[in-house]
Amino acid sequence: MPLPFKIKALLFLDKLMGQDIKKLSPAQARTAMQKSVTQLHKLTRYREEKLFRVEERPIVLRKGLIKARIYQPVQEEGLPLIMFFHGGGFVQGDVYTHDHNCRRLAVQIKAVVVSVEYRLAPEFPFPVPAEDCYEATCWAVEQAKELGIDPHKLVVMGDSAGGNLATVVCMMSRDRGGPPITAQVLIYPALDATLSMPSVNALAKGYFLTREKMEWYIGHYARNEVNKKHPYLSPLFAEKLHDLPPALIITAEFDPLIDDGEGYAEKLKGAGIPVEYMEYKGMIHAFFSMPGLLREARKAEEQVKKFILRHVNK
Repeated sequence: MPLPFKIKALLFLDKLMGQDIKKLSPAQARTAMQKSVTQLHKLTRYREEKLFRVEERPIVLRKGLIKARIYQPVQEEGLPLIMFFHGGGFVQGDVYTHDHNCRRLAVQIKAVVVSVEYRLAPEFPFPVPAEDCYEATCWAVEQAKELGIDPHKLVVMGDSAGGNLATVVCMMSRDRGGPPITAQVLIYPALDATLSMPSVNALAKGYFLTREKMEWYIGHYARNEVNKKHPYLSPLFAEKLHDLPPALIITAEFDPLIDDGEGYAEKLKGAGIPVEYMEYKGMIHAFFSMPGLLREARKAEEQVKKFILRHVNK
């Protein structure tokens, strides 16, 4: 379908305000993303959800320290736990950039959401962000009583690079005998560090996320000596897909990552993993973060809600 008017307007504004990411340092790119998110919220603003408690906590890792922002919607015990990993190409993003998403998830699903501020590349390249997310997941399960969650109702979720990290956490947990994961939710996930899928070239320019940006991100995340087809870097090439949790995979029609998500959905199905796949027509990368503007984003939120509740309430 053609691009909706609202999407065209957003792309026009992005072009006016956009910067050449190749000319920015990682630190400058992070500042630029925060400013962009602030501006975006002015256009797509929706009512900020009120929760029982929102707090930040440190997580001590084997080799470092990170923080998490914890969203508790109500004062109850035994709530589902959603581990949320933000997008931003492994270089940008933090708990602030995805705060509205996590608030809405917590209220809509009535779940505790733990948003992980994993360490970023290039200061901390692959596999550090993935290891941070896995260790944070183990930490949250260990804190089940204090967090008021049921550790048997564990969902991992992420958008873009965060979608990559969510599915990698599933693989790590399977491979290492970690916490059993009930379900995974992948929002336009980035699953191929080789950037070899046809849509990366077919939609290389003009749709918010570009091939040029993706090359910049991967260049910072994956050192030259790294095997770009390593399953923890490029899950799309993973050969062992057994014993992974059911997946909801959402993609956008005009997103260069669409083939990553669709291809992974097919591979999971081929391995016997239950998969729900949805391509949102007329949408671009990052649409899920715009429910105040886009009906499709609200529809996707409802799909995520139904999928998670169906699996945690079995």
